Amino acid sequence: MERELYQLAETAAKIIDSLQTEAATSTALVLPMLRILGYDVFNPLEVIPEFTADVGTKKGEKVDYAIQLQNVPGPVMLFEVKHCKVNLDEVHFSQLYRYFSVTPARIGILTNGIIYRFFTDLDDKNKMDPKPYFEFSLTDIRPDTITQLQKYTKENFDPEAITSAASELKYLNGMKKYLLEEFANPSVEMTKLVGKEVYKGSFTQKVTEQFQPLLKRAFAQLIQERVHQRLTSALQNESEATHEPEEQELPEGVVSMDGDIITTEEELEGVRIVKAIASQLVEPERVVMRDTKSYCGILLDDNNRKPICRLHFNRTQRYLGVLDLEKNETRIPIEKITDIYRHQASILTTIQNYLAE
Repeated sequence: MERELYQLAETAAKIIDSLQTEAATSTALVLPMLRILGYDVFNPLEVIPEFTADVGTKKGEKVDYAIQLQNVPGPVMLFEVKHCKVNLDEVHFSQLYRYFSVTPARIGILTNGIIYRFFTDLDDKNKMDPKPYFEFSLTDIRPDTITQLQKYTKENFDPEAITSAASELKYLNGMKKYLLEEFANPSVEMTKLVGKEVYKGSFTQKVTEQFQPLLKRAFAQLIQERVHQRLTSALQNESEATHEPEEQELPEGVVSMDGDIITTEEELEGVRIVKAIASQLVEPERVVMRDTKSYCGILLDDNNRKPICRLHFNRTQRYLGVLDLEKNETRIPIEKITDIYRHQASILTTIQNYLAE
């Protein structure tokens, strides 16, 4: 899925200026997205265009697409599509709202082909929430985006699991938004909550006003120090891998030219890049190389049951092997070793899956 999403994102960037209508947006961007999710866009019994459902006195209104699964009564997802240049913040999605209440579908999606907003009925049963619980953009595909989208594929679609995940996402995103706002401008309540841990005097208005800018600086410095710590750790491990003292034993998996396994400098560079990527989630020393005759494996915690990715560099065409939830490998051709950075979302998703076990 990751590779297809990036390919669609690249295509969107090239053609977006030439898409003049909603129909063009649907054909060029939304239908390819549905195919990525595993739905047969050529089967009108599965992907139903211009889906009609009478709502009260409103007759003949249509929602752009309804997704129907075999042996499931009624549609499971509804899509309302707008032109790719439309600002979704300015869209009043009344049709999607009305259809949601009269169909079995519990997922409503508003999209302009670039941004996708997912709605459900967490607040009131059968009444679509006014705010999305999940949103992503083709211009900013993150590891958690791919993890979430896996739930909406034809293969994995489970209404109960999605509803449970939607509830978690709603509160998680709310907490993140709240914390970001507090980091930018600490409220009086947050200032008092933190300040009372370090200041034992009376928290007067004057003291609160004094502490608010200090708390803002503390948040900023804490984030900067954490980022610096991660980068320093990653760079230190890279330096140690490239500057080996004389007479030191060869790294694990590296043997002499007359041995069976030869770890090349390209493979070592690839391992260093994966360590740098992984340092966003784990300490770099937890990422271990295991070279074999056929490929260079990279593991989490030196555990064969936790492969992060594989480097197939022992041939003219180099491949990066990425793994899905079932540890099935997909080989992605790469031209330069640094192309590994383009697939960091898949690498981070794999690590996240192991950390969640």
